[in-house]
Amino acid sequence: MPDLRLETEAGGVVAGVDEVGRGPWAGPVVAAAVILDVATLPLSLAEAIDDSKRLSARRRRDIAQQLRTCARIGIGAAATAEISALNILGATFLAMRRAVGALDVLPDLALVDGNRLPPLPCPARTIIKGDGISLSIAAASIIAKVTRDRLMVRLGARYPGFGWERNAGYGTAEHQAALNRLGVTPHHRKSFAPIVKMLSLY
Repeated sequence: MPDLRLETEAGGVVAGVDEVGRGPWAGPVVAAAVILDVATLPLSLAEAIDDSKRLSARRRRDIAQQLRTCARIGIGAAATAEISALNILGATFLAMRRAVGALDVLPDLALVDGNRLPPLPCPARTIIKGDGISLSIAAASIIAKVTRDRLMVRLGARYPGFGWERNAGYGTAEHQAALNRLGVTPHHRKSFAPIVKMLSLY
């Protein structure tokens, strides 16, 4: 289970940073930066926070709602056009930079999930599998996931048939069948191989 050991060792204002949505065929990549205040973080919430992949959708929504009442949160995204222009890693770094920039205070340190360091406006440290180690990274993973899922539900309503409200833009059989039937939308990642293949058929 993640804890606050890394945040406590670092001292000062520490933000956890994580992203979601690097793999989908459609939709933005979304990042979150979360600063947890040890003094005001309820113990029950601290014990509930975990890597977003280990939690049910309902539990993630629950925790995200609670975090919004007691944590500093910044959210950033990179759109499909930016993913095509920068590649997915560059777009991920852009979303992370935007998330840190959206905080109401510049952190003394950002703990970033992964092994590649994005260019951030503050000192940063990468933590491999950080969402299972650092509580603030785990919190960021939850906020990013809940935020992106909601965005994909809204996009799914605008572009019915792809099942984005269920598959969040990932390459499921339902999504592939809809691509074959309906074609590529403006929210598909035109630099991703399955979409490149579809476009080559037109």
